[in-house]
Amino acid sequence: MDKFGKSQAVKRVEDTRLLTGHGRYVDDIAPEGALHGYVLRSSVAHGEITTLDVSEAQAAEGVHLVLTAQDLLDAGMKLGMGATVAKNQDGSMGAAPERPLLARGRVRFVGEAIAMIFADTLQQARDAAELIAFDYDDLPVHVDLAVGGAAIHPEAPNNKAFDWALGDKEATDAAFAAAARTVSLEVGDNRIIVNSMEPRGCYAEWDGSRLHLAFGGQGVWGLKQNLVDMLGLAPDNVRVTNPDVGGGFGMKGMPYPEYFVCAQAARALGRPVRWMSDRGEAMLSDNAGRDLVTQAELAFDADNRITGYRLQTVSNLGAYNSNFAQLIQTQLFSRVLPGVYDIPTMFIQVDGIYTNTTQVDAYRGAGRPEAIYVLERVMDRAARELGVDPWELRKANFIRPDQFPFTTLVGETYDVGEFARVLDRAAQTADRAGYAARKAASQKAGKLRGQGLCYYIESILGSPSENVQVTFEEDGSAVIYVGTQSNGQGHETVYAQFLSDQTGIPAERIRVVQGDSDLIAQGGGTGGSRSVTVQTNVTLTAVSQIVEKFSAFLADDMGVPADQVRFDDERFRAEGSNLTPTMLEVAEMARAAGRMDLLSHKATAQLPGRSYPNGAHIAEVEIDPDTGRVSVERYTVVDDFGNLINPMLAEGQVHGGVVQGIGQALQERVVYDETGQLLSASFMDYAMPRADDVPMIHFSTEVVPSTANPMGMKGCGEAGTVGALAAVSNAVQDALWDRGVRQADMPFTPQRVWDMMQDGQIAAE
Repeated sequence: MDKFGKSQAVKRVEDTRLLTGHGRYVDDIAPEGALHGYVLRSSVAHGEITTLDVSEAQAAEGVHLVLTAQDLLDAGMKLGMGATVAKNQDGSMGAAPERPLLARGRVRFVGEAIAMIFADTLQQARDAAELIAFDYDDLPVHVDLAVGGAAIHPEAPNNKAFDWALGDKEATDAAFAAAARTVSLEVGDNRIIVNSMEPRGCYAEWDGSRLHLAFGGQGVWGLKQNLVDMLGLAPDNVRVTNPDVGGGFGMKGMPYPEYFVCAQAARALGRPVRWMSDRGEAMLSDNAGRDLVTQAELAFDADNRITGYRLQTVSNLGAYNSNFAQLIQTQLFSRVLPGVYDIPTMFIQVDGIYTNTTQVDAYRGAGRPEAIYVLERVMDRAARELGVDPWELRKANFIRPDQFPFTTLVGETYDVGEFARVLDRAAQTADRAGYAARKAASQKAGKLRGQGLCYYIESILGSPSENVQVTFEEDGSAVIYVGTQSNGQGHETVYAQFLSDQTGIPAERIRVVQGDSDLIAQGGGTGGSRSVTVQTNVTLTAVSQIVEKFSAFLADDMGVPADQVRFDDERFRAEGSNLTPTMLEVAEMARAAGRMDLLSHKATAQLPGRSYPNGAHIAEVEIDPDTGRVSVERYTVVDDFGNLINPMLAEGQVHGGVVQGIGQALQERVVYDETGQLLSASFMDYAMPRADDVPMIHFSTEVVPSTANPMGMKGCGEAGTVGALAAVSNAVQDALWDRGVRQADMPFTPQRVWDMMQDGQIAAE
């Protein structure tokens, strides 16, 4: 990979700043004198509001403003937040009940925002919240992951948000009727709380009629449009910025009520306001992830080839539609539903339901980890029931290299893939041949050992279009303005490195600017593992434009036509000319000549197609049968990410994703009681993975360059999580199989695993 990135493992340049306390997060940079916001949240899961009197709070010491839903309406704001909806089987659209910025008439989950107080200090705002007279009549609570129950919205009978389906039901049913063997498995995918290192926060300030809102998010343009719509503002009167962001994982990629309420408070008061969530508040109000259960079935012919795939899913949306919620477990779930297998027919039906719980939306992978988890769990079960090796069953059903480009049943066109080659490399790297000896050693030590395989594929989502601007500064440096938003991935390093590779400009003389709607007209933000592929693609377009314009500028001095000036990634050259300037030197020459038009270059470009990273995850676990404790002893990943700009950053992304997958598989679980109270609302009750829960992760790549972009890249930001869930779960199921356990669901906490073994023993007797 010489021309398109030099693939060097460059250390992250932003880490020194971030690790030494010099990061500039939203709570660090709020304007001096900004008032502090505090949210009064519902303590009940479902109730009709009978009293909401804020007058005593409004008169409290230090309080400048208390806002309720009625105050927002009186100010001319829209109250209902927008959201995408799925299409029902009958062609109608999914339910779209109002999700108010602040509760209006009714509260529907513990943690729902009711009022927001703004005071000189945070403590004063908290104290004032205690003075708000809030009373309600209890309503029945629905928290079960099932259609039906006490009504939450009149627009959604039986609490059903949508009834979505995809595929050919008749052909799939026929395939099952004719199958030599069928296999079924119920697969639960537990709800998790995202728990980014930095909670959500924002500040808002006005300059005359112009709003500036800064928040910790994953892009600025979506929220800018939301502010325009909700507050009735002209687009030119709204500026949105993202400073440093301490983790996003999808959860920070959508709007939340506090941002709009803060914007209105700053407008009403004529002074800046700030708000920062604390950890308990985040657990109650941040969009959660996953939370679905699927009945999955595979049909096979006599040669163990898949002939049909059938799924029935129930997906929990929480109390309201979040921004992308209805699409996550429908359209996005379906993108990789057939995985890497040549499946001739398929049908999936999904019921989306409302419950009196916090909203559910995108979490690292957004539908794709859920789909791969289901498929790879039922594939593993199929191997057991068919009596064949799980590795060989997968190989027998892989899409072959000679079938590419391959259009799947859901309309995705995989451009390339050599899945068997990647799997063979994984078997060697994971020392599959030595597994029997390791299992015997574990048994001798009184432990149960299991090995689990997951072969995943991703569909890189988000807009394929992106924007960039490259500017040459007077001090001899360059600035690249990007449309994506780093929230921990290392974009400052990778974008500077890529531009350096293409232009010869030293990376240390390139500054990356992101997250400011005033500085770049439009961008797609970060999500769906899109950032590096789309941003480098448009950067290539910008570099091409710069080379063309600089060549024309140099032609006279070099004494040749412009088309004879060439650029070799470091210098401009022409046959017979001794003039060999670097790109920065040409910029300096242009400035001296008064050619200011050559000092800033904008470009927009669109990828011709999606990329499809894929790979194999192999986990080995040990289980203590006396306590049920599961430990991950070995973990191997062999990924096909195509060509890489910076392998070190890719490996870091995989490590983080795997750890999040291990966390969900072994420890993380959101629990509500029957009244809708969140029982796992602190780190005393919600277990996050720690360093001693995770083994050394062996990462390597087997490169099959993508043909869908000129760099041959495939996104890698979410792949670790996509593969980890099934790899760990299949390993636990493998270890427990001989103990009679046939239903093994995440999270595999010691108590749950111990109970599984007792149930398995009883079933075997």
